[in-house]
Amino acid sequence: MEELAEAAGITVRTLRFYRERGLIPPPRREGRIAWYGPQHLTRLRTIAALLERGHTLNGIADLATTLESGRDMGEALGFVEPTEEEPVRLTPEELADHFGDQVTPDNFAAALELGYLAADGEEIVHISRRLLAVSSALVGEGVPLAAVLAAAGRVREHADALADLFAELLVTHRGGTEDADRLRPLAKSVVDAELSLALDRRLRDRPAAPDTP
Repeated sequence: MEELAEAAGITVRTLRFYRERGLIPPPRREGRIAWYGPQHLTRLRTIAALLERGHTLNGIADLATTLESGRDMGEALGFVEPTEEEPVRLTPEELADHFGDQVTPDNFAAALELGYLAADGEEIVHISRRLLAVSSALVGEGVPLAAVLAAAGRVREHADALADLFAELLVTHRGGTEDADRLRPLAKSVVDAELSLALDRRLRDRPAAPDTP
């Protein structure tokens, strides 16, 4: 615990408080020894970043259980529904605060190819504050950044196909895309509802993972 607190730049007392609030997962125990790993450090860095952006500890605690509860990540983060995604400017150090030692050359190249990141002088621009927060939260939950980026590529393909479908509906039945901004929330609601139902079906039909010793 002392080593983790030192690496995260916080006190042991603060770390204990975060544990009591359920903001970080419990350590792996071997006898009387509690082992903390990179996912704990990433979670603490994510907490620090959210606090800097004005989120409360109650809100962050809600975020910590979002993936398990199935709630919408944007709702837990307190995002409103924007018409366009807001880009974020980051220093390399700030990017490392989000993803720790997973900011590898391979992952950085994959993010550049995906269009998530772009270089602007000494700064790095992330395409979307919302996607950055969700990616950081997933890594904090123990999902490797490489897997997050690979999944994002597949999601992008499906999202493009869905955008084509709704654009075609507007052209066919409304005579153009002039109403796109007004109808955008309706399209997003359809996709969100269908995805929620699909997840319910997949999780219901998937066999439970066997217990590991």
